[in-house]
Amino acid sequence: MSAIYKRELASYFRSPVGFVALALFSFLSGFLFINQYRDGMVNISTEIMSLCSFFVVIIPVITMGLFAEDKRRGTEVIFYTNPISMFEVVLGKFFAAMTLIAILFLNVFLHMIITAFSGGVVNIGTWGSVIVYFCLAMLFTAIGVFASSITDTQIVSAIVCFVMILVVQLLETVSVLASAGVASLLSSSMFALEPDKINKASNNVAAAIAWFSPFTKTQDFRYGVFSIAPLIFCLSMALLFLFLTYRILEKKRWSQK
Repeated sequence: MSAIYKRELASYFRSPVGFVALALFSFLSGFLFINQYRDGMVNISTEIMSLCSFFVVIIPVITMGLFAEDKRRGTEVIFYTNPISMFEVVLGKFFAAMTLIAILFLNVFLHMIITAFSGGVVNIGTWGSVIVYFCLAMLFTAIGVFASSITDTQIVSAIVCFVMILVVQLLETVSVLASAGVASLLSSSMFALEPDKINKASNNVAAAIAWFSPFTKTQDFRYGVFSIAPLIFCLSMALLFLFLTYRILEKKRWSQK
């Protein structure tokens, strides 16, 4: 696994991908920080949570070539023919992507230092936002790894990853729309239900959809309220996508024989 990890991490800086991700992240974080600093009300938690919303752009750039590029070059055969666990391959690529994301975050740590010396807000909520950042990064990176394993080109991989992350980010909005739709449907003459039953049903639908939103589960962290359940949720979902990636690759390995 270490050899794959080193190979993938080095490949980020032997190609434009690592530098594009670094430039994109630095621009976004710098823009957010300067706007706050100029207004005299710097809160790093706001910057970090805003950066989490940009994962929909950053993560596809980082993960699009993890498996798709090997397919394009034909080097994926090496993984299928060598006596190496496919899960080690998946983990090696996943940790390489996470390392690059951690390198990008050094930019935010610099902002935290500047903020602390400037009298800005760096408190327990800030560190809670850091935890949220890496939990979401872990989950979305696993989604990106999965997207790269099911496509043959980097562009398609990036598009699939973008759509999947966008859907996850919009789950809270979807829950509100679904709740309104259910309430409207149940209010029709077809069902003729009582208002309290309609409200209960629509609220249950909204809660069921919102339950899958990692943003909803981790939003209290930025206020310094910590809980183990959201961390377990993000880790479990990340492991699920990594396992699905492993199963896809393992199936391809056996088809090669």
